[in-house]
Amino acid sequence: MKLWMMLLILLLHLVVCVSLPAPSKVSISSLNMEHTLSFLPGPGTPPDARFTVQVLRLRKSQWRLLAKCAQLTAGQKCNLTRAFKDRYEQYQARVQAFTPSQTSNWTVSGKFLPLTDTVLGPPDVSLSGCGNCLLLRLGAPLAMEFSPTYRVHVQRTRDGVQFNLSLPYKEETVITYLQPGVEYCVTVSFWSSFNKNTVSSAPHCAFTSPPPSRSSYVVILGLLAAVCTLGLLLILLHFYGLQGFEVLRKCLSMSYILLPCQCCGGAPIEQSAQMSAVQHLKEGSADCLLTAHRLLRNTSDGGEEIHGEGSEI
Repeated sequence: MKLWMMLLILLLHLVVCVSLPAPSKVSISSLNMEHTLSFLPGPGTPPDARFTVQVLRLRKSQWRLLAKCAQLTAGQKCNLTRAFKDRYEQYQARVQAFTPSQTSNWTVSGKFLPLTDTVLGPPDVSLSGCGNCLLLRLGAPLAMEFSPTYRVHVQRTRDGVQFNLSLPYKEETVITYLQPGVEYCVTVSFWSSFNKNTVSSAPHCAFTSPPPSRSSYVVILGLLAAVCTLGLLLILLHFYGLQGFEVLRKCLSMSYILLPCQCCGGAPIEQSAQMSAVQHLKEGSADCLLTAHRLLRNTSDGGEEIHGEGSEI
């Protein structure tokens, strides 16, 4: 009889000891070889409950307590980076809730291999122009046992033309054969044949060289107009003397449509005139061309007369 009583008491004690709800959603996340364990308390877990974490290296098949994660509260996470230091080894973790008088069942995470399960986040990127190229600067690579390769996506902002580059890691890389004065946007990500969990950087945009401002266009057009006007003036002075200069001056004055103008003997343009300013400009321009043509004929005829008189002498 006493034996049955002892067994019943022991059974009741075991039931009470494991009556805490087991933790839920135990998972391992990893970014750039930084591993973190997270979990949620089971429904009905008392507020004063604590949580302990153990890790397992699958080749050794022995659970090991993590001292720094032995007294976690609800909502806390456990850093497993040092515990999972061998990136080629598979690991597991488990979590248990406990109070001074009770414990819960263990909840085990899935298997985790650091080399393939970590997420390769974006590197630090800076971009600047260098004429007809872009200078790409990358932050230090991950602390990995292999030389990382970067995938660079380049897109021209103006029309969306794009191309991809696969480059070995260098602190500075020059992307060549680009158009000067044009904006390009670049995104960069790690590339690995055994890990497809990669995240691209945000787009970084830069002009290959500073784009010309509107004022520079105005200056260039003004210079071209001045050069053309000077060239035309020299031609007229060379062939027709001061009369050619007078024709050029009067014809240029036709550009001021709304101002009174006596272009080649024409009537002044007034806003109350029946014909529009544009029509008047067309007629005035035609008069200027006609006068220049007459001047050319007169000069040519005069030259013949002088030549004739000279012959007669």
